[in-house]
Order: sequence, then C-alpha cells, then structure tokens
Amino acid sequence: MTDLTLFHTAHVHRDTFDTLAERLAPNAKLAHVIRPDWLERAQGGIDVALSDEIQAEIALAPNALCTCTSIAQVAVDAGALRIDRPMMDAAAATRGPVLMAYCLDSTLEPSSALLTQAFLDAGLAPNIHPFPLRDLWNLFETGQAEEFAEQIANRIDSNLCLHPEITCVVLAQASMAQASHYVTTPVPVLSSPELALRQALGLPSTG
Repeated sequence: MTDLTLFHTAHVHRDTFDTLAERLAPNAKLAHVIRPDWLERAQGGIDVALSDEIQAEIALAPNALCTCTSIAQVAVDAGALRIDRPMMDAAAATRGPVLMAYCLDSTLEPSSALLTQAFLDAGLAPNIHPFPLRDLWNLFETGQAEEFAEQIANRIDSNLCLHPEITCVVLAQASMAQASHYVTTPVPVLSSPELALRQALGLPSTG
C-alpha cells in the first residue's frame, strides 16, 4: 500500500525524497510521478488543458504531495499537499522580514501568495523581500547541482550582509534545498522537502 504519492517536475526530486524517507520513515512506501513537461508548459501560465490534466492525475493518487511550486495551487485544488506550506508557516512564525529566494518567475506569484497567507493566518502583516536568482537556473537544468547550490548560497550570504534585519530565508523551490547547507550567515534558511515530508507522513516537525 502506498503511503504517499509524490508529484515532481524534475527527476532529481525522486532521490531527494527517497533519501529523506530512508532517514525519517524507513517503512514508508512512496510512489513517484515525474512530469517535467508540466513545468515546461506552466512557464507561459497554466491553461485549462494543463490544469485539467494535473487535477485528473492527482485526484486518482492516494495521499498526494506536489513538490513543484509552479503548479502548486492547481495541485492543492485537486487535494494535494503543496510542498512549501509547512515551510511558509515556519517562515511567518519568525515575524519577518523574510527573504524569499527563487529562480523561476513562475514560482514568484504562488510562493508570494502562500507566504502572504501564512503571515495573515498568524495575525501578522506580511513582510516579504523577493530575491530573484533567475540566471542560476541554467545550472540546475544542466545537472550542475552542487554549483547551483553554492551559487545560491553565495548570493544569499551577500544579501544578508547588507540586510541584517532579515529574520529568515525561504528557498522557494525544492530544487534549491541543498543551498541551505552552504549559507554561512547565521540566519535560519528554510527549505521545503523535509518539512513537507514530515507533515505528509504525520511525523514531528523536528527531531
């Protein structure tokens, strides 16, 4: 029996979540649906055909978790947990200002909207500083994962040195998660995969 069905738009996320599950819940049974074409098609906006296709697949999947922020709202409408919700709640709890780093423009609106809602749900005024890193996305697309993570971290460190008021950093895309290991500035850097997997499997948020 499948405990969780994960919907990805990049193959690399399968290994990320399988590795996390081995550490956090070794008996959990994960199924993976990998559709890079969904992200490619979403870059120009999600039309009715794409929305219907995504929702139809997710509606048939048990306990779905969507790991792509660009298609997240459509996935949520079909009943999936979106990967970044637990992370955004944790970010809002720091009260802000929150530096929200992202590499894809298609991620900006859904991530900003979710973080804004997390602030409002906590009874706080949204305090978000978007931080675009568009030129680094090619590193991810060409399989240069370590360089991608290091460059993101370098940019974040430089920004935080100029803005000591920032209370935490959000890595808006799951693909950016490894960058949290390279940031040297002592500000919390939140990434979504582990927080989301813990919530989806009913595990404690920490520990």
